Amino acid sequence: MSRNRERRPTDAPGRWRAALLQGLFLLAFLVLLARAVDLQVLRHDFLVRQASARHLRTVEIPAHRGTIRDRHGETLALSTPMATVWANPKVLLQAPEYWPALARILGERERKLARRIRAYADREFVYLRRQVPPDVAQRVHALRAPGVGLAREYHRYYPAGEVAAHVVGFTDVDDVGREGMELAYDRWLRGTPGKKRVVRDGRHRIVDELELIRAPRPGRDLVLSIDLRIQYLAYRALKAAVRRHRARAGSAVVLDVRTGEVLAMVNQPSWNPNDRRHLRRAALRNRAVTDVFEPGSTMKPFAIAAALLSGRYRPDSRIDTRPGWLRVGRYTIHDVHDYGVLDLTGILRKSSNVGVSKIALSLPRESLWGVLQKVGFGQAPGLGFPGEAAGFLSPPAHWHRVEQATLAFGYGLSVSALQLARAYAVLAHDGRLLPVSLVRRAYPPEGTQVLPAAVARQVRHMLEAVVSPEGTAPRARIAGYRVAGKTGTVRKAVAGGYAEDRYLALFVGMAPASRPRLVCVVAIDEPGGETYYGGTVAAPVFQRILSGALRLLNVPPDAPRGTDAPLQAAMAGGPA
Repeated sequence: MSRNRERRPTDAPGRWRAALLQGLFLLAFLVLLARAVDLQVLRHDFLVRQASARHLRTVEIPAHRGTIRDRHGETLALSTPMATVWANPKVLLQAPEYWPALARILGERERKLARRIRAYADREFVYLRRQVPPDVAQRVHALRAPGVGLAREYHRYYPAGEVAAHVVGFTDVDDVGREGMELAYDRWLRGTPGKKRVVRDGRHRIVDELELIRAPRPGRDLVLSIDLRIQYLAYRALKAAVRRHRARAGSAVVLDVRTGEVLAMVNQPSWNPNDRRHLRRAALRNRAVTDVFEPGSTMKPFAIAAALLSGRYRPDSRIDTRPGWLRVGRYTIHDVHDYGVLDLTGILRKSSNVGVSKIALSLPRESLWGVLQKVGFGQAPGLGFPGEAAGFLSPPAHWHRVEQATLAFGYGLSVSALQLARAYAVLAHDGRLLPVSLVRRAYPPEGTQVLPAAVARQVRHMLEAVVSPEGTAPRARIAGYRVAGKTGTVRKAVAGGYAEDRYLALFVGMAPASRPRLVCVVAIDEPGGETYYGGTVAAPVFQRILSGALRLLNVPPDAPRGTDAPLQAAMAGGPA
């Protein structure tokens, strides 16, 4: 008993320490419990909002832009998926050890990259490189640099390159249409981006996709009226002619007479929409639609049509063009030669300015104006193409006698190549005016009868004489087909009058003339050297384009056998 009493005083400190430890553990437990209650109950909603603000994001899902195709389904423009490298400068600024490797992958100088990161140090987002190839994107991903991420985008590719560049146009780096049909139909082609909710980690990388808010809706495809085969023929023929004659520029348009569809539209100089590093703004212009010019003698068929409509003239009516010039007020109108007495066909075949001026002056001013206005001059063609020109045709009340005369041979008004093609399509389609289109049509439009069919056929028949060996354009003849057309050799307007050494060479024609399927306009701007006539510069381009196009479309020949015999001699002939 005594031994137990002696030990009790020594056990008191042990019990005190045990109680202290138990108290401390209990206190810690109560603190943790209080903290858990605070986090999980009292501040739960606040903390969830804070976490979401830091890691939960709603990101945009890019939409695929619609494909542009030609009338036979050949691809003219399509979008391919690419990656874009972006960065959070605030985060990347804290990891300079990654900068050298990142600069090498992106093909940039380290100094330039460092300047960009520091310049945007107060922001959370900056593009480092847009639309990089997949191998570059893979190397960026493997680097795992803090604050650097990849975003999916689309890159527009144009398989036809410069052959269809002026028609198709291009998009910018944000996939927005900037030129051509890409711009005209941007809303149609552009898709609607989707949205999704994701979780990002501390390096702003997506670690989880929570939900799809809205699926992306791809853009709609666009089918053009262009026939890429004929487009290529026209491009090649025009480019060769511009080079051969050292011309400043050129345009060509091919229309389907039955539907008003544009089967080909080309310009020189052209450009490659897949490589815009050395792109000049002036090269982007679709000259066939946006540029206007005085059409010269290509207007004479419409003056003849006005004469036939008046009832005062017949195809065999004769006009005395002697002595080869005509005085109108204080102005003198000249022919190249004294052609003597000509019928209406002869006036077109020889392209007599004097003859057509006498006819125009004998008619009421409203007669000529009415024909020109009905076939579409002075009005925008309604193609819907950016920068489409309406040209200029003054009202007849403002005409003086000399203007009435010069309008008959194409001076004093302005037209585009497309307007000229559309007007000649009226003659080709028996007097019916059709709306033109760069989008493929399921059915041909009804159109409007603007000239009597008989008058259109008479003028068309007269125009066949222009491509005869005695006419101004024998080089426009096509083996196996009857061709009707008209040349134009136009002096270009300059300050104070007209240049003596700057010309526009024109040819407008149709084939087969018995029942035309195609109309083609060729304009060569400022051909160099001594050869500048429409019959020697532009007519051969027409011949190369339509000879191939008619065969591609399986249009049956309409020329009687044996009529091609003079063709070789005509093709080898001199200037016309």
